[in-house]
Amino acid sequence: MKPNKNIWQSIRYSRLYKSIFRHGYDDTAQNRILQVRSNIFLHIHPPKIPQHAMKIRFTWCLGGITFFMFLVETITGILLMFYYRPVPEYAYMDMKYLEFDVPFGIILRNIHRWAAHLMVVTIMLHMLRVFLTGSYKPPREFNWVVGVCLLVITLLLSFTGYLLPWDQLAYWAITVGTNMIRSVPFMGHEGPFALLNKYHDVRFAVLGGTEIGANGLLRFYVLHIVLLPAAAIIFMAVHFWRIRKDGGISRPL
Repeated sequence: MKPNKNIWQSIRYSRLYKSIFRHGYDDTAQNRILQVRSNIFLHIHPPKIPQHAMKIRFTWCLGGITFFMFLVETITGILLMFYYRPVPEYAYMDMKYLEFDVPFGIILRNIHRWAAHLMVVTIMLHMLRVFLTGSYKPPREFNWVVGVCLLVITLLLSFTGYLLPWDQLAYWAITVGTNMIRSVPFMGHEGPFALLNKYHDVRFAVLGGTEIGANGLLRFYVLHIVLLPAAAIIFMAVHFWRIRKDGGISRPL
């Protein structure tokens, strides 16, 4: 048991572990109030802001703009759900009905579409700014990983939403995208070290079949409006909380 204990101690006191878990779990007065001190709602607006955080030329407000775009996507997406049915027989016609018959429908859809494009651009610029200013360095390395996860989720949100109009552009774009994942190592039936056939690989799991059809449209719809937004909200909450725990906006080097 002693070697295992030593391994656990070395992991617990490593820099990686401390970047994720900032405290122990001993029964102390300080740990008993962590439920309040670690509340995300108490960390959204800081009681004071350092002077350097007010300089727009350092952050360019890219993180805040990305979050604002997510809010725009959420609101417009909920409104779009009232006019959309995720089945091949109605999906394309619902989009045409929304554009030409629903009052301000085309404006609503275009706001959702262009906000999605802008969100992808701003989150990539935000990651570039964090990298160039060294804001990913200790003690912020864990929050950098959280940011990378948010980048992947944003790209997946854009990808899954691409199929929903169910037009030719969407169909063939998703065809190309899902054909690429057939070559994923181990999980794709055409990839290196393939362990699964085409009826059990990752492409089959994404599409619910071997071809793009009703199952694929429904799965992309559920991913787009439920699973990926929920994951984004969780990761954003952790991201904002860790910014405060890491000392606020990083200082210029």
